Amino acid sequence: MRLRALRGGARLGLIRQILASRPRLLWALAGWSVVEALPMAVLGIVLAHAIDDGFAAGEPVTGLLWLGALGAAWVIGAVGARQVVMTIASLVEPFREALLRRVVNGVLHRADGDTAALARTNLQVELARDALAAVITVLRSFVFSLAGVVIGLAALVPELVLLILPPVFAGLALFAASLPALARRHRAFLLADEATAEAVTAMAAGLRDVSAAGAEERIGDQVVARVDAQARAGTRLAGLTGARTLTLAVGGWLPVVIVLASAPSLGAGPGVVLGALTYVTQSLVPALSNLFEGLGANGVRLGVSLGRVLESAPIPSPRSVLEGGRSGGARLRGVRFAYGPHAEPVLDGLDLDLAEGEHLAVVGPSGIGKSTLASLLAGLLSPDAGWVLVGGIRADLIDPVNRVLVPQEAYVFRGTLLENLMYLGCGEVMSAVRAVGAEDLVARLGGLESEIDPALLSPAERQLITLVRAYLSPARLVILDEATCHLDAAAEARAEEAFARRGGTLVVIAHRISSAVRARRVLVMDGTGVMLGTHEDLLDRSPLYADLVGHWRIA
Repeated sequence: MRLRALRGGARLGLIRQILASRPRLLWALAGWSVVEALPMAVLGIVLAHAIDDGFAAGEPVTGLLWLGALGAAWVIGAVGARQVVMTIASLVEPFREALLRRVVNGVLHRADGDTAALARTNLQVELARDALAAVITVLRSFVFSLAGVVIGLAALVPELVLLILPPVFAGLALFAASLPALARRHRAFLLADEATAEAVTAMAAGLRDVSAAGAEERIGDQVVARVDAQARAGTRLAGLTGARTLTLAVGGWLPVVIVLASAPSLGAGPGVVLGALTYVTQSLVPALSNLFEGLGANGVRLGVSLGRVLESAPIPSPRSVLEGGRSGGARLRGVRFAYGPHAEPVLDGLDLDLAEGEHLAVVGPSGIGKSTLASLLAGLLSPDAGWVLVGGIRADLIDPVNRVLVPQEAYVFRGTLLENLMYLGCGEVMSAVRAVGAEDLVARLGGLESEIDPALLSPAERQLITLVRAYLSPARLVILDEATCHLDAAAEARAEEAFARRGGTLVVIAHRISSAVRARRVLVMDGTGVMLGTHEDLLDRSPLYADLVGHWRIA
């Protein structure tokens, strides 16, 4: 029971995290929902006035004017409905991207390399995205429809509000009580479906072996057993799904009887009675039906799909997330790494300590192992011997959000400039743009919402975009592996100084020796060993470093 509660909390927490990160979209969704709900909110009132004050009173023009007002409300509502769909899409796409990152960080790094599990989990991501959109749609529709019904009935016959709300809440309570069992049966059906698919796939892939071994009957029986189990699970699920009819009868159709029985005795005229019935039959009943069907199907599917995703791609352990995120400091002990069992080691016996807030430059000739060191710190490579810790956690096990590696070849994808910049995190975008020195680039491209084509960007422009992206990330360890090599010296200095002020630990694989001059400490790699010190100290102690500085000054 506790395990199920924890899993449920993880699912709800993930949804809340994604939705809460976009408060403007939530407010926009609420506002457009009010606009969309306007026609249903005024429908009963308009009909009541059109009949009582218009057609029934011998004033057809007045009746037509009221109906014309209703038509105008429907036009306004159509605009709201369009915006609601677009806003919901903007809410659920980040949810899908977050799940896909979870899948990549979980399934792809599993030791068994189960690609079939990856395909199944990716399918669950798509199901979860679609289910979340449906759940948001029906919940939002029910809340605003119910509010419209209450407001409309209060304007027509206030006493009816107190009479119809109890059965509505009773129907909701009955439905809520059935949800746990519905979720269990839906999960059982999903597992049975996966088992059937696996059995059929295995049989199809091994038909030749099955025939050669004379095992057709035995394998066929196994597949039939899977199909029968899925059929039984589907039957049980359908039986419980049918119980929604009772909840709808209590919550939706019982209020119809109440209106018919009570409205005349409350002094309501024909138009008012028709208006009240319209609110219940055309707004309340459809909203309840959609809610029960949507949550009963899509809500359960969302929970089950999220559960499958979290099982296949689990959240990193709390120790990894917290300790790895608390510090960008790193420690390397006895690190040895070679590209192949018979190759000479690129690093051998390396010891290095990086304190939180350190600014380290790494210099040395090309091919000496600087990028290898960067990949080890980022957890992309694992040492052959020794260990690499970041924030007290093995580098390849920390949550990826806790470190960022920016390589020389900057990756920019098609989309808006803002989407490219916000790919790794969130924050005040223009502040980051100004800090790194990319404001002229943003202006040239036409602003943050402009669509960009990576093929039309220069290497320097692509590097500026990835530098802003890294600046906005929550990572406490930032590694720049010649990430500014296409920038001029002034632009490189501005970017590196911005990262130094940003906080956290900064490691710069230097393209120019000026990067070493700006760093607090410098690591010199010469192929036989390493030497660590300040710029002034290494000028005296390291002939290689002094030679590199001399060449830089000559240049």
